[in-house]
Amino acid sequence: MYRNEKQTGQAIKEFLASEANTHGLNREDIHFTTKLASNSEYVKARKSITASVKQSGLGYIDLFLLHSPYGGKTLRLESWRAVEDAIEAGEVKTGGVSNFGVKHLKELLASKPRIGPAVNQIEVHPFNTRTEIARFCQDNGIVVEAYAPLVRALRLKHPTIASLSKKYWCTPAQLLVRWSLQHGYVPLPKSVTKSRIETNADIGGFAIDKADMATMDGLDDLVTDWDPVDAD
Repeated sequence: MYRNEKQTGQAIKEFLASEANTHGLNREDIHFTTKLASNSEYVKARKSITASVKQSGLGYIDLFLLHSPYGGKTLRLESWRAVEDAIEAGEVKTGGVSNFGVKHLKELLASKPRIGPAVNQIEVHPFNTRTEIARFCQDNGIVVEAYAPLVRALRLKHPTIASLSKKYWCTPAQLLVRWSLQHGYVPLPKSVTKSRIETNADIGGFAIDKADMATMDGLDDLVTDWDPVDAD
């Protein structure tokens, strides 16, 4: 999908074999996710999954996602069948979708799949709450993975975020990650800076109270740069 499976897999293997691996981690301790770039007919999708496994060099993929709902019903369902077969073949541990709206999820579940989607990776944060999609996922046992939980750093200085960050003695990024966790989501904060990665993960020392969660929920104004959830 992002043309970096080979490099990512190699970096993981090099780390596991290095002195930097001070905790003695193994391949099984690493969660590797990749995606199908475009929904396609079954044979093409199946070959693409196998190619991703080989490119990564990791033996299997922990989580494989359909990147979007684009392509129409037939290609979505054929691509999902390819994911199911890859799981049964041991190439993939868990399958999921990304950027699926409620209608796409209903369509997939109505097809009575052998294996249901475990994850829907969608953009979720206080400025794009996706309440309907998130609720449907949680009601149907589908984990919500929240990408761009930091709003791409576009709202870190928003008055409400800044005020609440001071109240809880945390960074704006920590506040946003905590919001995701308290909604039951799996946030995927992104940074290339080691110190920020560590800080973003250090959110166990506080909890946002109910009133402030409601205030943050009320910030929703669909801040996003891509919105395929209503695609045909």
